[in-house]
Amino acid sequence: MSKHRSCWIHVVWSVKASGKKISKREAQNLRGFKLTAKCFLGEIPCRARSKRQMESKNSISKQKTKMDDGAFQCYLENLWRTFPEDKRSAFAYFDCLWFALYRNSSFREKVLSWIKKKQIFSKKYVLVPIVCWSHWSLVIFCHFGESLQSKTKTPCILLLDSLQMANPMRLEPDIRKFVFDIYKAEGRPEEKQMIYRIPLLVPKVPQQRDDKECGNFVLYYLNLFVESAPENFTVEGYPYFMKKDWFNAEGVDRFCETLDSFGM
Repeated sequence: MSKHRSCWIHVVWSVKASGKKISKREAQNLRGFKLTAKCFLGEIPCRARSKRQMESKNSISKQKTKMDDGAFQCYLENLWRTFPEDKRSAFAYFDCLWFALYRNSSFREKVLSWIKKKQIFSKKYVLVPIVCWSHWSLVIFCHFGESLQSKTKTPCILLLDSLQMANPMRLEPDIRKFVFDIYKAEGRPEEKQMIYRIPLLVPKVPQQRDDKECGNFVLYYLNLFVESAPENFTVEGYPYFMKKDWFNAEGVDRFCETLDSFGM
């Protein structure tokens, strides 16, 4: 488990992910921990690192392994704070573990309750970083507060993946169920059939160069989308700037160096 994550949900998820069996007493202790260890990750700024730490081999620009969820979330929190107020008002984002937790029925209702507090139907865009099968992708909900029949502000789902050879559409059933449950939890009037027809678009974006860069690419996709997202997203205008030549390798490297300067 990431060293800065000590809230109850991350403790439970870490135990489950490790495959360890726990005793009845340990389970009771974890349930008690739930009442006393709320998640404060979004409220606590990540500590700035020393120059030596920033130049270490563990920095994002020099990493030798895939980014773990703790590092990703910390970079995301710091990146979010750099966006201007008008962007932060129009966008919302989810914790990078929420989708993975939602896929486990034991945590589904809790995740949906957290999402409800985000008031995503009042936002133009919602950024949903996801990690499945040790691979990072970025889902973006567009104009969910608009009519599903709207032609000028089209409700749709974007799936940005830096490893398209791995078939990102394998996530579609889980993503569509996730979206339907979000609508249902909010008490929205849209019918199930219409919700399942929301377009899910997979633009052909620049691809990672090795098997470790997916986290870096998702953060860069996210950053560039926030900078350039159209005022009103429409299917007719798709894919906008999200093309194979959207950015080059040097752009990714410079971005990672910038993230390192934020500290963790």
